[in-house]
Amino acid sequence: MAERTDDTKPQMSLAEYSPVKKSKRTGRSRKQDGDQDTLQLKKEISLINGISLIVGNMIGSGIFVSPKGVLIYSKSYGLSLIIWAVGGIFSVFGALCYAELGTTITKSGASYAYILESFGSFIAFIRLWTSLLIVEPTSQAIIAITFANYIVQPFFPSCDPPYVACRLIAAACECLLTFINCAYVKWGTRVQDIFTYAKVLALIAIIIAGIVQICQGHTGHFKNSFEGSSIDIGEISLALYSALFSYSGWDTLNYVTEEIKNPERNLPLAIAVSMPIVTIIYIMTNIAYYTVLDSHAVLASDAVAVTFADRVFGIFSWTIPIAVAFSCFGGLNASILASSRLFFVGSREGHLPDLLSMIHIKRFTPVPALLFNCFMTLIYLAVEDVFKLINYFSFSYWFFVGLSIAGQLYLRWKEPDRPRPLKLSLAFPIIFCICTIFLVVVPLYSDFINSVIGIGIALSGIPFFFLGVYLPASRRPQFINKFMGAVTRNIQLLCYCVLTEMDPTEEKKPEIKSN
Repeated sequence: MAERTDDTKPQMSLAEYSPVKKSKRTGRSRKQDGDQDTLQLKKEISLINGISLIVGNMIGSGIFVSPKGVLIYSKSYGLSLIIWAVGGIFSVFGALCYAELGTTITKSGASYAYILESFGSFIAFIRLWTSLLIVEPTSQAIIAITFANYIVQPFFPSCDPPYVACRLIAAACECLLTFINCAYVKWGTRVQDIFTYAKVLALIAIIIAGIVQICQGHTGHFKNSFEGSSIDIGEISLALYSALFSYSGWDTLNYVTEEIKNPERNLPLAIAVSMPIVTIIYIMTNIAYYTVLDSHAVLASDAVAVTFADRVFGIFSWTIPIAVAFSCFGGLNASILASSRLFFVGSREGHLPDLLSMIHIKRFTPVPALLFNCFMTLIYLAVEDVFKLINYFSFSYWFFVGLSIAGQLYLRWKEPDRPRPLKLSLAFPIIFCICTIFLVVVPLYSDFINSVIGIGIALSGIPFFFLGVYLPASRRPQFINKFMGAVTRNIQLLCYCVLTEMDPTEEKKPEIKSN
């Protein structure tokens, strides 16, 4: 394609406008004094910010929704606690593998970037397509709806809150956080820090209340705690799915690798600090729930944390719905930050329209990618039973996570001399890949229809790959080129953005051989 022309040439027709992936004005972040005529996302995420991002995204709505899902399929308190522990250990293995991948492949985009590096463009595009079409917008819609339900719960103590009101509040939450992340990266990380502290304090309050109940002798619910446990492999796998939904988010920091200060140190350190914190909090929170509530109360409640608060906190029970809403707010903020970088990197690699790899020339934020992410989430907020969509993407999500870590093994064999600041034992990726096979294969047997739908959604990206990536621009239908040229130019003017690419110094790192 032709070189991109500056905005100072308005006489160019929209049909002739064809932006390129690489700009002459890319490279390192522009200096404050303007000496550098380069533009790039800034490295503004510190170690504390990274810990807050991981903890904040993992502790979203799952711990307040999934206890019921785990118990339904495990059918006993004892087995459900084991499943929560196994889910935590499994997530630790995956997070450690991602720590090695993130310090070896220093690109943002998490599993998309790792699959692209290991297995090429086509599989990476399918991974991106599933995220764009269902995984990211559905996850954010569910978190936003949960936020809305909890924030209005105190006003409707004896009935369900109005459907339209909850959806409008969820949409307003999504738009507000999108604006914050468009304004400055620092604003987003500060919001993340504040709400992460708030949600951790709320869960600590629940844990302390549970410990007090245990000290007072309320341990009757744990007698014969394994009685009636499920022995069906399919049900156990579905229970593990529910637990892993709560643990999802351990890869959040890998989506923003290029914006981390000293990523070789801070990325693995943030993961090492965050994972034990979340795992311990989750197990202790469930013990607190089970101490106060019997199995019938847990299964009958759509808001386990609120039911717990009603029985323990008395007149202060209203604080828990607010705290849960804060938790969802912080989790949604982290998800927006991460998913927008995924679309940004996908565009920079040529898998999405060029306009999504633009950043604001003064604020250094990927405004078009953030707006696109917001638009997709708002569409899914209009779907009445959006929670059913979780069943469609669980299969695809774990398939691509497992594939990215299989890529870690492949790169160990293909590029043994590649610099690796962090190098794990091969046991970690091998064990994780074996467990992932279990998570992928079992639903094909126990939940065949939803798994096939998930596969169909992934494969629906093949025509788009052929038309938008594989086929040269000169051979694509001209109306597509004209339309995309017009949209890209107008979005660039509207958002005050320019195209960018990865820091050339980062791209050269894999070429440097280790001693």
